[in-house]
Amino acid sequence: MTHRDHKSVVIVGGGQAGLSVSYYLCKEGLDHVVLERHKKFHSWRNNRWDTFCLVTPNWQCRLPDFPYQGSDPHGFMVKDEITDYLDAFAESFAPPVVENCTVTKISKRPGGGYLIDSSQGNYSSDQVVIATGGYDNPIVPPYADKLDPSITQMHSVEYRRPEQMPEGATLVVGTGQSGVQLMEDLHLAGRDVHLAVGPAPRAPRMYRGRDSTDWLYEMGHYAITIDQHPNPEHAVTKTNHYMTGRDGGHEIDLRKFAREGVSLYGSVSGMDGKTIQFLPDLEANLDDADESYVGIRDAIDAHIKDNNIDAPHEPAFEKVWRPEQEITAIDCEKEGITSVLWAIGFRPDYSWIEVDVFDARGRPVYERGVCQEDGFYFVGLGWLNTWGSGRFLGINEDSRHLADQISAKAKSALQVAS
Repeated sequence: MTHRDHKSVVIVGGGQAGLSVSYYLCKEGLDHVVLERHKKFHSWRNNRWDTFCLVTPNWQCRLPDFPYQGSDPHGFMVKDEITDYLDAFAESFAPPVVENCTVTKISKRPGGGYLIDSSQGNYSSDQVVIATGGYDNPIVPPYADKLDPSITQMHSVEYRRPEQMPEGATLVVGTGQSGVQLMEDLHLAGRDVHLAVGPAPRAPRMYRGRDSTDWLYEMGHYAITIDQHPNPEHAVTKTNHYMTGRDGGHEIDLRKFAREGVSLYGSVSGMDGKTIQFLPDLEANLDDADESYVGIRDAIDAHIKDNNIDAPHEPAFEKVWRPEQEITAIDCEKEGITSVLWAIGFRPDYSWIEVDVFDARGRPVYERGVCQEDGFYFVGLGWLNTWGSGRFLGINEDSRHLADQISAKAKSALQVAS
């Protein structure tokens, strides 16, 4: 029989979500272990580009009993400052983390609880928390294999700086938060940049004297739970609004970048040799992003009016550029494109979890992180409860809720046993 160390709780994932749950379990005195595949906060430290910074203001960093206490609450921490903040949080309570430990299988234990197999020994536990996030497998479409091998392909998780890209132009694919920031990173470095524009929405940065996220927080937008959301399926699956915290923070209007020389196309639809095809949806995607942008401004305007707030006025939004035609195919050689940078997201990998906690599409099923399988939980995912659930803003509330559930179950089991 395989020897197993028993812990009341096993947490898989040593990022901010897993360690936030660990923080509260430590306060409760509940024995547990955190199993981390790499080092603590690996993704923040190793999977970000050099100029990476927060998109939301520093004041939203609210880890358990460890809020941001720096001198720039309305600024945006850069990568090293983020990891310093996270390391300081971990040092504040010394979580029981086993690093470089890959969990290879989780299954139900006969009679109750769970069996956890890992690269550094095996465990049994009464309860399990999955805190691995949703960034396991970088998404690259199958037709990428048809692109001529002379053209370098890279995913955003590998990108660090413009000098990594070969001489010549780069096509950035995707306009979520990462895509637009990588486009800007290359553009500011003087590189020739092409951008495939997807359907991601955009948001204002500063509006009527304040950061738009400050207004939205004041308006209660971030307190809306997934159960209260008018369209929960859309909320869970839609791409985040794009803007940036770079150089003090600013909004990103792709039309302005087009005027500065960035070549814009619609969504990529295929590749063949040195030819790349696009859908004729560039103008529609730009218009949809602007509609989201204006909608946020309008909501802030209404809030200001309804509450008689004294705030400076802003000029009406104007579209400064529009495509003269929809380009549906380009020749990379003719355009001088020598590289493609994929920024279309990630998929989680739950293949190692042999517990019935997923729907037909492989997505975890839970209510505020609590699964129907007794003692099984998820944390750190977007819209676990609110918009902030997958971010620094909401992780304290979510981790405390799960820790309360875990602690109550552990105490109940002790009472039954006695």
